[in-house]
Amino acid sequence: MYQLLRRFLFLFDAEKVHYFSMNALRLLCKWPLVKGILGNMFRPAGDHRFRFLNINFSNRVGLGAGFDKNARYLTELQTLGFGHVEIGTVTPMPQDGNEKPRLFRLPKDKALINRMGFNNDGMDDIAARLKQWRLASTVNRRFASATSPHKNNTTLIIGGNIGKNKITANEDAWKDYEACFLALHEWVDYFVVNVSSPNTPGLRELQEKESLRKIFLVLHQRNKELQNPKPVLLKIAPDLSREQVDDVIDLAIEINLDGLIVSNTTISREQLKTNAAEINSIGAGGLSGQPVKEKSTALIAYIHQKTAGKLSIIGSGGIFTGADAKEKIDAGASLVQVWTGFIYEGPAIVKRISTYLAQVNK
Repeated sequence: MYQLLRRFLFLFDAEKVHYFSMNALRLLCKWPLVKGILGNMFRPAGDHRFRFLNINFSNRVGLGAGFDKNARYLTELQTLGFGHVEIGTVTPMPQDGNEKPRLFRLPKDKALINRMGFNNDGMDDIAARLKQWRLASTVNRRFASATSPHKNNTTLIIGGNIGKNKITANEDAWKDYEACFLALHEWVDYFVVNVSSPNTPGLRELQEKESLRKIFLVLHQRNKELQNPKPVLLKIAPDLSREQVDDVIDLAIEINLDGLIVSNTTISREQLKTNAAEINSIGAGGLSGQPVKEKSTALIAYIHQKTAGKLSIIGSGGIFTGADAKEKIDAGASLVQVWTGFIYEGPAIVKRISTYLAQVNK
């Protein structure tokens, strides 16, 4: 059914379809009966709870950053069964991002290219929205527990993916990360420092060891000063050299980093099935989906082996099926995140992956 709908949706601009689809889902979820039907259709059946970073996740499948940048669709994504949703990337000040069009599909490769450029509403508006959602979610969960005490009412876990504004110089980037960290701290369950997007000029330079040290030392200090410290992870690019990866590992161990998300999009355009002329016409941007699958899995395996499994990892990149997710987990990831796979496989992706993982782990 979704495959037929996807053919129709793929006739239109990718970014416009994204917001049309999510707004339509939000409208449907305003009707409790319809929301309940959708939840029964798409939430994984059974108990798939998983504990990671001292947090209880309802299942191991999450939605990567960039899909719900402004925390507008959390209730709807929870209805579809996601165990966690990473909002953002959030910057201190609102910004429009790059010029449109900036999101492109490559159906032959089951891939996307994006150069969104951290378009978001800014930390203050997003923090206010998260607060409102948290308060409503707490009330709903208490009601559900009272009326259905034997049901698993685990709340949706929210990750806060934070970055710097485009106009902020790299030497002052730590100030942007600190500001976002403080603004969102009360309302998210974990943080992700994003220095690996290819769509903000100069951002990837912050993946160098000394730049990362400055950012994380500030965040760790702030974390100690606040009640209820939150796990802080780093999202890395799949295009790092082995020397750069080793530097990240050394730093992660040195500062007791809580974990890594492996990986972000790639700037590589190798071995694509899509016509080269079409790729050239699209231009710059990060490539996601199946073309990054093997690269991200290999990077997970390398980091897992290099650290003897002591560094927690969330696996991302080219996950479309339960078998894809299991590859990431077998390589060393504890949780997985989908994004492009969600676009191509549709709203049943969490249920399918969770069911598969439960079956193979019996």
